[in-house]
Amino acid sequence: MMNHVVRYTDSAPKEVEQQSKTSLKGDYGKKVIPERKTQSVVVARRPDSGGREGTVISLLANHFLVQFDPSQKIYHYNVEISPNPSKDIARAIKHKLVNNNSPVLSGATPAYDGRKNLYSPVQFQNDKLEFYISLPVPTTKLPSPYGEIPDLKEKHQKLKLFRINIKLVSKINGKELNNYLSKEGDDWIPLPQDYLHALDVVLRESPTEKCIPVGRSFYSSSMGRSKDIGGGAVGLRGFFQSLRPTQQGLALNVDFSVTAFHESIGVISYLQKRLEFLRDLSQRKTAQLTAEERKEVEKALKNIRVFVCHRETVQRYRVCGLTEEATENLWFSDRDGKNLRLLDYFKDHYNYDIQFRKLPCLQISRSKPCYLPMELCVICEGQKFLGKLTDDQTARILKMGCQRPGERKSIIEGVMRGNVGPTSGDQEKEFKLQVSREMTELTGRILFPPKLKLGDGGHVRNLIPSRHDRQWNLLDGHVSEGTTIERWALISFGGTPEQKSNVPRFINQLSQRCEQLGIFLNKNTVISPQFESSQILNNVTLLESKLKRIQRIASNNLQLLICIMERKHKGYADLKRIAETSVGVVSQCCLYPNLSKLSSQFLANLALKINAKVGGCTVALYNSLPSQLPRLFHIDEPVIFMGADVTHPHPLDDFSPSVAAVVGSMNWPTANKYISRIRSQTHRQEIIQDLGAMVGELLDDFYQEVEKLPSRIIFFRDGVSETQFYKVLEDELQSIRCACTRFPGYTPSITFAVVQKRHHTRLFPLETYQSSTQNHFLYENIPPGTVVDSVITHPNEFDFYLCSHWGVKGTSRPTHYHVLWDENQFTSDELQKLVYNLCYTFVRCTKPISLVPPAYYAHLAAYRGRLYLQRSESLGLFRSTSTLSRAAPPKTAPLPKLSENIKKLMFYC
Repeated sequence: MMNHVVRYTDSAPKEVEQQSKTSLKGDYGKKVIPERKTQSVVVARRPDSGGREGTVISLLANHFLVQFDPSQKIYHYNVEISPNPSKDIARAIKHKLVNNNSPVLSGATPAYDGRKNLYSPVQFQNDKLEFYISLPVPTTKLPSPYGEIPDLKEKHQKLKLFRINIKLVSKINGKELNNYLSKEGDDWIPLPQDYLHALDVVLRESPTEKCIPVGRSFYSSSMGRSKDIGGGAVGLRGFFQSLRPTQQGLALNVDFSVTAFHESIGVISYLQKRLEFLRDLSQRKTAQLTAEERKEVEKALKNIRVFVCHRETVQRYRVCGLTEEATENLWFSDRDGKNLRLLDYFKDHYNYDIQFRKLPCLQISRSKPCYLPMELCVICEGQKFLGKLTDDQTARILKMGCQRPGERKSIIEGVMRGNVGPTSGDQEKEFKLQVSREMTELTGRILFPPKLKLGDGGHVRNLIPSRHDRQWNLLDGHVSEGTTIERWALISFGGTPEQKSNVPRFINQLSQRCEQLGIFLNKNTVISPQFESSQILNNVTLLESKLKRIQRIASNNLQLLICIMERKHKGYADLKRIAETSVGVVSQCCLYPNLSKLSSQFLANLALKINAKVGGCTVALYNSLPSQLPRLFHIDEPVIFMGADVTHPHPLDDFSPSVAAVVGSMNWPTANKYISRIRSQTHRQEIIQDLGAMVGELLDDFYQEVEKLPSRIIFFRDGVSETQFYKVLEDELQSIRCACTRFPGYTPSITFAVVQKRHHTRLFPLETYQSSTQNHFLYENIPPGTVVDSVITHPNEFDFYLCSHWGVKGTSRPTHYHVLWDENQFTSDELQKLVYNLCYTFVRCTKPISLVPPAYYAHLAAYRGRLYLQRSESLGLFRSTSTLSRAAPPKTAPLPKLSENIKKLMFYC
């Protein structure tokens, strides 16, 4: 390898030679895969060649086979650019560098990730290269009213010079990856990440040049016009792509995608759309913002990039915050030290009278005062929407992304053949790749639905769900375990006189509907219905005293509190927290608009939730788990099913705790009642910190209920990305084992499976199939019970896709189950059957759900924990977010403790 540097330049002035060399170490290769010798646990392998149960169905998957030449070398170069540019500028530099220096780069068109990594199919002439590239980027960092503004003509002529150092890091080939995919050689070799990462960058090169990249997705107006979703946001269509190692080989997973972007409009118009209190901003030129309003405006604009419209410039600015003073009170010093009033400056230099003088200016520098008046700023195009979408915006985005299977399939195929997709450039040819334009054909199996057991009091006592959607009704049946609710109360918040007059009818009909379902709900409440103003929900102290008074009147023995609200209210979070941690009662909320109709379905849904919350259950499996899986399960050797999830705060929130929840089944062999443990933990911490304690407590509770410790623990973990699999398994398996050591000599068999809903694999029937019961009706979505464990699954690990629900809208998303550890030695058929059967036992509805209930319950419990934290956050009990970075996350605020009489109930469902 040559040691000298060969230098190529547009024009390298002497002053550049003296620039200090910035040492920028590449961030490539940080994938954490421990070496074989240091591994304490090894991820479970597939136990067999796949399951066999069920009827065969022909399917298509949105995986496109990628064939590569294993002998094709890829040359990996590290790129250092000084001064450090944005990703967009870095790409422009790479583009110019390749066009101007083809002979030096051996005629290659390398692929670039926009940061440090450059991949070429041929070796450059030298292993160390230095280039100087000039681009028309303004050299004045902050050409705002801070100091003089250079002459516009001069600005257009100025070029910014960048130094680019390119150094060969490694030469890699695809032999190891080929061995891994073809299962040749050592069965335990880790996935060769370097070649896979290189190919991923290669296939992303063309879309990155032509689209707006966001994470692993690309968005482009060529896929359809953007759509206004309200509140200063637009929805844009695009596609997701990712390379995956699968049983058929390397596959490119491509899916349709939609996300929200900031609308490219003036900042004033944007604020009018985004913030309710500024709708009449054009009439409010004389009014200043209150402290609370200013805080909301700053939150809405922070970190958004803007450009100015009062002069020609290509400069873009990032909003760091707002000025403390209103625009009319701002002064600054020019380069001569002369004090200038900002209003006068714009009048003198640009002959512009600032209209919104009472508003603050945008602050565009972290370190010194640099002001831009809001009315002269426009939001830059192509910025992903920062902040939380409202319910209306979310509904519109979901509607944009809600394509029926046939339509989604056509869009994906269009991407693969279109002019912005992964195959739209020359990279495929350059790197000797062959990417299929056809979806992967494969066979799946449709598992049989289980026989279900209903209550003894009903006319129908058991049934097999035979409808195409596997839904069943309880018109002639009772819930499997109905409760008796003698002591309950009702409280109403807001509502018109007419709406309130419906309450007695509602109580009567709900009681009747409960009776039809085998649930007893006393027609008389312990206290007459309480009608309060909606304002009570804004007053935590008053709300708490009202609920405590109802509990006192009920002799501290209230079983249920039904709360009716005029509309959705942020006070819902306070209501739940107070009821469950201070008053000690389960509550069921509903909205007045639903009371006007009082459909049988609405009343039944309400009754099922109430029954589950106070200790009942909706349905059970007719054939118990021991009778269905006799090799593994026995009636006298109880099994506990656990689910775990961690919910993180919103992306813009950089201080709130994450919330972890673990649930465990408390009855055997029915396994349909789950109690929870919820904890707050370090901000964005993925590993569950208190898992050992939480599992230990659930095992204690299980022992009290069943009078035996479980001989097997089946643990379903939600919310883990593939990059975290090994870390989560290593830490959390150890925590579960530690929890077991609390009981002398107790060593249950543990199965640890990750449950993933956030993936982009979609399955389509190869031919539209017909229902046996309704021959006239054709279905595009895959039927409930469809399972796939071959072709598109992992080359050797134990995973499968199961679509357990019926997709009413859009395209069904199968759930991905990936077994990381399995001491119970399940076969594919056994685990798939177990998971599918459990999906029928969810307490809130009479149909199979899309993911295994313990994982779903853990998600609901974690969400409830997040609600408990909401009030303290809204009152600003944590530090301000005005600083853009901080040394360490703040101390975690603990969750309030649940009341003892709530702990063992499914209050969260």
